[in-house]
Amino acid sequence: MSPKRYQPAQRIRGLDAEGNPIPVFEVKRSWPIGLARSCHARHGILVTLGVTVAAALSGRSTREVGLVLLTVLVGQFLLGVHNDLVDRERDRDNDRVDKPIAEGWYNPSSAGFAIAVAVLLVIPLSISNGVVAGCLHLGFLAVAMLTNAGVLRKGGFSFLPWAISFALLTAFLAYGGWGADGSDTPPTVALTVCAALLGVGVHVLHSLPGLVDENRAGWKTFPLRIALKIGAAKTLLATVVYLVVVGAATVAVAVSVGLRQ
Repeated sequence: MSPKRYQPAQRIRGLDAEGNPIPVFEVKRSWPIGLARSCHARHGILVTLGVTVAAALSGRSTREVGLVLLTVLVGQFLLGVHNDLVDRERDRDNDRVDKPIAEGWYNPSSAGFAIAVAVLLVIPLSISNGVVAGCLHLGFLAVAMLTNAGVLRKGGFSFLPWAISFALLTAFLAYGGWGADGSDTPPTVALTVCAALLGVGVHVLHSLPGLVDENRAGWKTFPLRIALKIGAAKTLLATVVYLVVVGAATVAVAVSVGLRQ
């Protein structure tokens, strides 16, 4: 690949007297902005807010809720950048103009460095919620990163990592606390099942914008199989209805049964 692929923060405004291009720095295409766009901010913020609100409603103290927020936020940043990094060739082949790494806004090595920093931050943050809770959160991140790398991502069981991930987040909340001790009470089975079902719906909704690219690549993911049978529009409608029903069931279970056994 040409080295200039990783210099898009410099657009060309003309040529100098010797015929060399004159670059103009563009803040909107600089590496900090590119990194911010690579982290899938909307998805990451929604997940972070959902887990944080759940922690608050479960009766956790203010400092514990703050710790949960910071832990999950760093983890989501890590997953977003990692996803864009491993998908850069695929995104480039599909002309994804919304993908900074694929577009060359900044070098992949910079993304790797950001991921390394996030890992060094998220490990102590996770363990600060309790050893068990921390291991569960790190397990959640490991499952998600393996999925990014291709494990169960392209076939009919693509929903499985999402179900496992959301179930792990429920356990992370149940075992969480302040300091290395945390809690020793597991989550309720009913709420864990609801969280797993919610993860399946989020997976389908999250996958809808990329179904054309998946079909072109020959993938046979769970959402694509559904869309090929009933159409993308009906898949979207069915997914929204599913998420509303499962979300309502999750709230009902949380109120009646609670988070912990």
